[in-house]
Amino acid sequence: MKIATFNINGIKARIGALTDWLTESQPDVALLQEIKSVDGNFPRQHLEDMGYIVETHGQKGFNGVAILSKIPLEDVTRGLPGDDSDEQARWIEATVMGDIPVRVCGLYLPNGNPVELDSDGNPVQGGKYAYKMGWMDRLYQRAQTLMADEMPALMAGDYNIIPQPEDAKRPDAWTKDALHRLPSREAFRRIQHLGFTEAFRATTFGDGHYSFWDYQAGAWDRNDGIRIDHFLLTPQCADLLQSCWIESAVRGREKPSDHVPVWVDLAA
Repeated sequence: MKIATFNINGIKARIGALTDWLTESQPDVALLQEIKSVDGNFPRQHLEDMGYIVETHGQKGFNGVAILSKIPLEDVTRGLPGDDSDEQARWIEATVMGDIPVRVCGLYLPNGNPVELDSDGNPVQGGKYAYKMGWMDRLYQRAQTLMADEMPALMAGDYNIIPQPEDAKRPDAWTKDALHRLPSREAFRRIQHLGFTEAFRATTFGDGHYSFWDYQAGAWDRNDGIRIDHFLLTPQCADLLQSCWIESAVRGREKPSDHVPVWVDLAA
């Protein structure tokens, strides 16, 4: 079972690039972020004609996540539990009914900038960084439940977290950014320490491996990137892991997203 996560940065702007990628790379399951579309305007029929089951959790002009699957899906749910007032479309999950069923959770974690802190250094309530950290607290709770279920499960998507200095070309430039502040990284590791495997770092070491390059200042040409798109696997899912890789060449295509697909291959 080959699963890819891909922040496409707008389904309307990227439908041609997405179609080409699906045709060439043939994921069994694709978890999409930043579709920037309400469910009714998502090109469902086009993707179904390509052989995919389509499930979306959309939002007008912002955010939005989707699952495309060639394998039957069961028990599709939308929205990260823990805050019924949260209107941002950032979470979708389903069970992929392969030879071994796998629970897949697609996420688009808040960016968190600008970082607004009070005089004690705590996130200002109502600010974007407070929302990010609160969302990560809810993610931790959902992760605990996934661990307790003891089935193969993964949480994948744009985490907007640079976990380690080697995950950025210029780590010093990100130290005060919400993506790489110490509390952000600590919240990410707190989830990992429940027993999750970060798939890419379980298979690949060293620097120079990125999944995002800004559109500005020739970042792609200079390989001035960051790695913020991740797979976290439960132990039962990690046992199925065969490989994990970043499809970086997609960034060099016509009208690309600023992110590229990240893949896992599971023996499922």
